[in-house]
Amino acid sequence: MSRPLRVAVVGAGPAGIYAADALLKSAVAVEPGVSIDLFERMPAPFGLIRYGVAPDHPRIKGIVTALHQVLDKPQIRFFGNVDYPRDIDLDDLRSFYDAVIFSTGATADRALDIPGIDLDGSYGAADFVSWYDGHPDVPRTWPLEAEKVAVLGVGNVALDVARILAKTAEELLPTEIPANVHEGLKANKALEVHVFGRRGPAQAKFSPMELRELDHSPNIEVIVDPEDIDYDDGSIATRRGNKQADMVAKTLENWAIRDAGDRPHKLFLHFFESPTEILGEDGKVVGLRTERTALDGTGNVKGTGEFKDWDLGAVYRAVGYLSDELPKLPWDVASGTVPDKGGRVIEETGEHLQSTYVTGWIRRGPVGLIGHTKGDANETVASLLDDFANARLHAPTAPEPEAVNAYLGEQNIRFTTWEGWYRLDAAEKALGVAAERERVKIVEREDMLKASGA
Repeated sequence: MSRPLRVAVVGAGPAGIYAADALLKSAVAVEPGVSIDLFERMPAPFGLIRYGVAPDHPRIKGIVTALHQVLDKPQIRFFGNVDYPRDIDLDDLRSFYDAVIFSTGATADRALDIPGIDLDGSYGAADFVSWYDGHPDVPRTWPLEAEKVAVLGVGNVALDVARILAKTAEELLPTEIPANVHEGLKANKALEVHVFGRRGPAQAKFSPMELRELDHSPNIEVIVDPEDIDYDDGSIATRRGNKQADMVAKTLENWAIRDAGDRPHKLFLHFFESPTEILGEDGKVVGLRTERTALDGTGNVKGTGEFKDWDLGAVYRAVGYLSDELPKLPWDVASGTVPDKGGRVIEETGEHLQSTYVTGWIRRGPVGLIGHTKGDANETVASLLDDFANARLHAPTAPEPEAVNAYLGEQNIRFTTWEGWYRLDAAEKALGVAAERERVKIVEREDMLKASGA
């Protein structure tokens, strides 16, 4: 091939950027070279880090620095505010590129099939996260009327939601939260937040550092019931074989034996409580019913038949994310992923959908930390390069980079660029300076486009 290998990456979050980085570090990047275009439906890059990580986690957002260095490379172009498949679909991409990698992640809430889940006051964690992270496509207000709130789930998203609900608006003001979020949180009436997990401390999916950070707030008293500290043989084996699980269990043990403090907001971590029904009156949430569970010896639990009703005014389910189905690609409904082998998209016939690949959560589901997607990307790119080396990629009809710009122009699509991100970044930092903060995130899509010079 006398020209560079042309690759499109759909989704400019960590997974997509890690894939681009793997391509740039390959031998092919030297000869014949690579040319990579990232397409992102949001006007700004970084996906989950910008719109999925809580604003009071600047440490995790620091990953942006490393991703920034990748996108600064001259072989990469960024096309923001371009939606797949509305603005550009698989057939269009095939006409411009030798290969396409999908890395679109997961943004919707996984369903929880219990009675009362549709009551007013029952929310998905993903929607709440999108609100407090200033996602342009969600409402600008959020009802925060309940004094007692439940969060269902024992992963890091559940911790984020519980922490944002339990903190004061003033605590969060130094972060990049938009003005509308700060105003909304000032009206938050929550004094008690209850986090429920159906299994025990050894099975919690918290990261040790995320868990410990709960206790750093001067306004949040974290409370664990000593009766919830219980382990069976399976739990003990988990602790011995998993350092993180052991650290989480030790933190919870320490909290369970300490005397209660007097910080004004109470955050309860409940284990062995399986939600069975959200209770309602006049269409609104008034409580939660749980069944007490017990360990069965393997680390799993069984119901005891003992039920308890909790007086609560709102319920947030944080039981996992779900990816959106991608048109023209095969789909596994149960897992919410695109079927693959080594990152190669696999059709129902078992054949590889030529030149088409997946990485990140759209490939393996929304599990693991951000860094885990790096290994995914390396494997997917290795498969792509193997197909390239063995002449298994299709030949695009218009591989010239300018053909993409011409197509988007013909379709009247307002797209943002990497240079545009620098302008948006500067605009947000300027708003931050005016408010004596590091950054104030711009929320409205039209405002983002204007600031980016779309």
